[in-house]
Amino acid sequence: MTAARSIIERILGSLGASGIVRTGAQRRADRLARLLRTLISERGEASGAALARQAVALYQGLDAPARSHFFQLLARDFSPDRELVLAAAKAYHRDPSPENLASLERVAEPARQEVFRRMNMAPGGTATLLDLRRHLLEEARGHPELTMVDHDLTHLLASWFNRGFLELRRIDWKTPAAILEKLIAYEAVHEIHGFPDLKRRLERDRRCFAFFHPALPDEPLIFVEVAFVNEMPSEVAPILALESVVGDPRRARCAVFYSITSCQPGLRGVSFGNFLIKQVAEDLRAELPNLKVFATLSPVPGLRAWAKKALHKSASAEPLRAKLVALADDSAAVPPPELREPLEGLAAWYLTREWSGGHAMDAVARFHLGNGARLERVDWGADATPRGRAQSFGLMVNYVYDLDQVERNHEEYMNKHRVVASAAVERLAKTVEPLFVDKPQLPAPTPAAER
Repeated sequence: MTAARSIIERILGSLGASGIVRTGAQRRADRLARLLRTLISERGEASGAALARQAVALYQGLDAPARSHFFQLLARDFSPDRELVLAAAKAYHRDPSPENLASLERVAEPARQEVFRRMNMAPGGTATLLDLRRHLLEEARGHPELTMVDHDLTHLLASWFNRGFLELRRIDWKTPAAILEKLIAYEAVHEIHGFPDLKRRLERDRRCFAFFHPALPDEPLIFVEVAFVNEMPSEVAPILALESVVGDPRRARCAVFYSITSCQPGLRGVSFGNFLIKQVAEDLRAELPNLKVFATLSPVPGLRAWAKKALHKSASAEPLRAKLVALADDSAAVPPPELREPLEGLAAWYLTREWSGGHAMDAVARFHLGNGARLERVDWGADATPRGRAQSFGLMVNYVYDLDQVERNHEEYMNKHRVVASAAVERLAKTVEPLFVDKPQLPAPTPAAER
């Protein structure tokens, strides 16, 4: 009996290796893939709609192993036919006619793009595709072959979620509770501690705006929180304080964007935050002509991690370096006042000099500088929370949106790779230059006998 069982196990193992034996997850994913092949070949509108609804329901029922297998099927079985693409490319090379170009475009487009288009037409299809991309991004970390699937879906999402389809809405205390609850859940910069906290953020000296999409009418895509103050703020605590006095927005001089949160992980890399900031600034200027300054109070989330790495790599023998290294290594440490200037200098250097892939290294800086903002000021002790110290030694920065200069600043950043910063920020950056730039060696003096 034992020998017989051993033989059966070896046979099953062999069948499994050859792909004949499939797990339940694989069978569910294979069933969905078969349905999708039928869907993209279906010409009837009614039957196609029914298949699309079924496909959405099947995907929503997949567990993690089944999704993983399904993503592999999308990469393997729904890609262009290489031979057809090559033949069409050769034909177009010989004769670049409109017909040959159309033929090349048709065979080069992956079938999975049509899959995504059909699924998007089903009720709940858009939300399902955003969920699919969220899972796809997680899976692609260990499977680079899935990058091409993500590229195709991102290409479509960028079209479906372009600014022309988005609706800007003001969020206030009369907004449906379901949306208000989502703001509390999604807030990623400064946590909202329940409805009393949210209510203060929606008072008359505050504003909150969000972009919505017609296919997701109750799902904010990105939202920005604004406070009206008399001058550009240097710390966030007074803005977030529940007991703060509600001011008169008609007397304020500065609108400060103190929190911007992207709500949908499935839309990562699909940028519309730049439209949000600029449109809100324009609308506020029209509503309240007394506003003269539009600025942010922004975190510098990558500062400590960068400083820790950069200072350890630095060959500088500056005595200050050892103190900064010790501080960077201890994420819970409270920065001492005597390190204020060098830490502000590190922040200025990091934001104006450190680049990665043609953009500012810091993610928040990339967003604002790419939108045409000017880096105006580094704020010491602006965020005294444990998170603020862990990310950036408690420092924050102000970016200013000068609506008459944003286009020029954008061009400077994108085309000339130059950060537009105030003179004060540039002076701070130069104070830490010896930590990162080798000092030029002076030539040795010529001996008197050789003169």
